[in-house]
Amino acid sequence: MIYEGTYSSDLHLPALTIAGIFVLVALTLSIALIVQHLRSYTKPAEQKWIVAVVFMVPVYATDSIISLSNGRWSLECDILRNCYEAFALYCFGSYLVACLGGEERVVAFLEDESRKQLTEPLLGGKNTSVQKRSFANFFCQPNVQGKNLYTTVKFGIVQYMILKTFCAFLAFLLEIFGVYGDGEFKWYYGYPYMTVVLNFSQMWALFCLVQFYNCTHQNLEPIKPLAKFISFKAIVFATWWQGVGIAILCAIGVLPKEGRFQNALQDFLICIEMAVAAVAHIFVFSAKPYRYLPVSPQGEAISHAAKTTIMLEKDAKDKAAAIEQVDTHVEAPGTSVTESVQDIVLVGGKRVVKDVVLTINQAIEPVEKGVIKIQEKLHNTAADSNNM
Repeated sequence: MIYEGTYSSDLHLPALTIAGIFVLVALTLSIALIVQHLRSYTKPAEQKWIVAVVFMVPVYATDSIISLSNGRWSLECDILRNCYEAFALYCFGSYLVACLGGEERVVAFLEDESRKQLTEPLLGGKNTSVQKRSFANFFCQPNVQGKNLYTTVKFGIVQYMILKTFCAFLAFLLEIFGVYGDGEFKWYYGYPYMTVVLNFSQMWALFCLVQFYNCTHQNLEPIKPLAKFISFKAIVFATWWQGVGIAILCAIGVLPKEGRFQNALQDFLICIEMAVAAVAHIFVFSAKPYRYLPVSPQGEAISHAAKTTIMLEKDAKDKAAAIEQVDTHVEAPGTSVTESVQDIVLVGGKRVVKDVVLTINQAIEPVEKGVIKIQEKLHNTAADSNNM
């Protein structure tokens, strides 16, 4: 038995059975929703990211049930789950951008909003000074800052994906050398330091998403963005803080620390939560809007007639009258699942690599400038010493 103590013998098998039922529900609903999107793949720019976000439920559920059934795979499953969590956050941000028409339209919209903020106070006769666009203003005075806002938001999301993945593999290496200490808040373990770093990175990414939503929520109204934000954040951020909370409760003695109870409890809760998330995704990321096309020569035109009867009063007598409403739409032809998957993997993969490289270059650029300035200062100091 992997789990030591009374908690393993009393609760492990019932917990595994209950978790397995919820995982089965989560996998069935999520895979069915993904197949629906792949069969109605009419808007690749949006749906490739929807599929990636929805696929987070099967990844979380599968990893958690494997870890719960065999604690020896706990760390490996946690690494895979963390990596996909960061990737899903990037996909969600890319989905919002796609719904707004792509990066160029988003930047144009933000620039237009920025100009409006500059001209409205002037037209009103108010004496305002133009604020300098910077990362500091982004945090201290959160308002639309044009292209700089989009660059900052994109950097904040991608940096979390990079840092989360890096820390996941770093945790694996530290565990090999016995200095990771999962759930142990002790100075000679790596877990507390990585937790602080990831908390800061995650909060930054969350803040960037909120800022982007505040600036674009009116344009995103057709896709009902609030429900999507809540459902996504509940998975990514709530599960993370749930794990940290369980670790703290175990550390202070509120919850037992026998065997792998801490990891098992987290895995069990995630299995249940993924079933709830799968149900929410059916409504939040439904494939129905993509089954029908606007005016298009393709597809099959379908008409739905709805009839109702009302009573009209005429000459002190009730007379029945029928009202008929006909809705006509064009049904999109089914798409190949194989071609849809290829588009998601190839096109989506190129986009991810491009954004990762761009973010790394943005992070390295200030460091390179700082090193160059230090080198120039040292060179000038050496030159002045030689002249003296």
